[in-house]
Amino acid sequence: MSGAMTQSVIKRIIRQVGLECAARAQTLSETLVAFMVKAVVLDPRNDFSMDRILTENDTQDLIKLCVTRLLDTTNPSLSTIKMQVYFDMNYASRDELLSEQERVVEGRLAPVVRAVTESSPRAQEERENVYQKVVTYVLLRSGLGSPTDIEAVREVTAALQSVFPQTEMTTFISLSKKDKEQQLKDLAMLVTGIRLYNKKCRKGGSSIDDLPDILNEAIPSAVRTLDARLHSCQLRAHRYTALLESLERDPHRHPQLRFFKLKEALFTVRQCEAFLCILQSNVITSAQEVESLDVQLEAAMMVLKNIVQDKTSIESKEVFPLFMELSKLWTSFQNERLLLNFLTNMADNLQQFLEIQSQLFPEQMLTSLLEGVTVKSDEERIKETMETRVNVSDFKNQEWLFPETTDNPDQLLIQYHGFCAHSIGVKGITLPGNPAIGILMHKEKYYVFSSKEAAYIFARDPDKFIQLNVEKAKQYAELIQLLELHHQFEYLVPHAQARNARRGSMKQLPKCDSGTQTDTHILPPTIVRSYEWNEWELRRKAIKLANLRRKLTHAMQTDLSHMRRENCTQVYLPKDAGTQTKRDNSSNVPKPQIFLQGLRGGSSPTTHMVTVDLTRPLDET
Repeated sequence: MSGAMTQSVIKRIIRQVGLECAARAQTLSETLVAFMVKAVVLDPRNDFSMDRILTENDTQDLIKLCVTRLLDTTNPSLSTIKMQVYFDMNYASRDELLSEQERVVEGRLAPVVRAVTESSPRAQEERENVYQKVVTYVLLRSGLGSPTDIEAVREVTAALQSVFPQTEMTTFISLSKKDKEQQLKDLAMLVTGIRLYNKKCRKGGSSIDDLPDILNEAIPSAVRTLDARLHSCQLRAHRYTALLESLERDPHRHPQLRFFKLKEALFTVRQCEAFLCILQSNVITSAQEVESLDVQLEAAMMVLKNIVQDKTSIESKEVFPLFMELSKLWTSFQNERLLLNFLTNMADNLQQFLEIQSQLFPEQMLTSLLEGVTVKSDEERIKETMETRVNVSDFKNQEWLFPETTDNPDQLLIQYHGFCAHSIGVKGITLPGNPAIGILMHKEKYYVFSSKEAAYIFARDPDKFIQLNVEKAKQYAELIQLLELHHQFEYLVPHAQARNARRGSMKQLPKCDSGTQTDTHILPPTIVRSYEWNEWELRRKAIKLANLRRKLTHAMQTDLSHMRRENCTQVYLPKDAGTQTKRDNSSNVPKPQIFLQGLRGGSSPTTHMVTVDLTRPLDET
């Protein structure tokens, strides 16, 4: 509270309000009490200044006002706030709910997983006990039966032995803990797929519910129930709106209505309508998902049946992936069943917040008040203004968008939950806006209007009417969530409410993947590199230039270097080469045989040497 109310003071006030309500037999959640404290502080009629420190008297007055409002069970505003707190605290998206369910399942199976993965059995009896724990894990993981159901245990044991006999326990025990956990999950999926296939072949599976048939019956019933409740809320909203408009035109027509909280009742049914639309959208998504799963399950069963047929033995690599695919599809069916139960329970619990409507405005009373009053539905109001649209040329500084000229107009985040931006602050009622009249874009936000006149009045001074809407939300705190104004009151959101503020808006911000590429330098650079701001640096450069005027440049060439120049040579690397002769040939020549006679001398003083050539001629070889 901008430094005035510290966190400790807020907690003390919330705790005190909760204790006083509990003393009067009203046990309320801390989140609801915190929201009411914020609502009382926001209301300017209570005169709590945001700029001064609360005295002890102010604190006591605040506590009394909060207790009074929390105990006033005849006020529709309290019902709306309770409804908003309940929805924020309990609603979860598909992904959030499924991830939470997976976390819960893992927590429940953790003791069994530890008993299997952390054990090191040595004796045969110990291994059999571990094997039975594996059977229990597989049965609990699949959710297809109870460990106390003997028939289900027998089916799981038989299917498990076909893919994981007890003789493989030795190998399983030698694995690491992480590998054991992964193998347990794989075994659970395989056994689940085998049991589902056997059920399809009518060879067991009596304890397995037929989820596709159950969902195909439950989803249309849920859709019809939601449609009926949504229609009831919309009908009340249309009637309340008609009464408020008639009271605005003729204040003396129904003077008793001033004492009834008609506007608060309108906000209640509008908020319930918004919540039911969210639930209805989720149920429709679930119906589409179940329809797709039906087709995939039938196709997987057909493929598996064609492979198995009447064969006594089949390679595991052919059927194991199909069994695991069956298990995944069945898990998706189980998730859809969980989601459907969650959504129907949420819709049922919302009805308790509408009970006060029938007490304040019984059907007979509404019928008498509506005599001579035309009740228009939201569709009829929009249809009446489809042919009227703003003239863009009348506005010089305003940007207008139209559905037929805008890409993805449904993705625009319309302010105030799509209600008329003018009627909220001026009339205090929620009229449906018609985008066909024109969508005003002001400060990157989009606004729609219920009539052309309202659009022109709002466009003259948008900031003024935006502030009027904020002031109206201070008087009726339930409008903060109904009109999605959390961003304007973030600094006042209590600690418990802040945790859920991210989920408070009805419509998620549109998101998409996009990329942008720009030139590195679109314009030529204008930076002067020689610029210097330092005066002493400029003086240093001036002295340097002055000294250069008295300097001369000298150059010389030596005898050893004046004939030299840079040179480079490029060569080709040697390459490998070879030749192949046409044929191999050889020749044989006679061995030379030459003898010398008379080398030893003789009786005569003169040596006479005779050469004798006994080499054979070439033609004789």
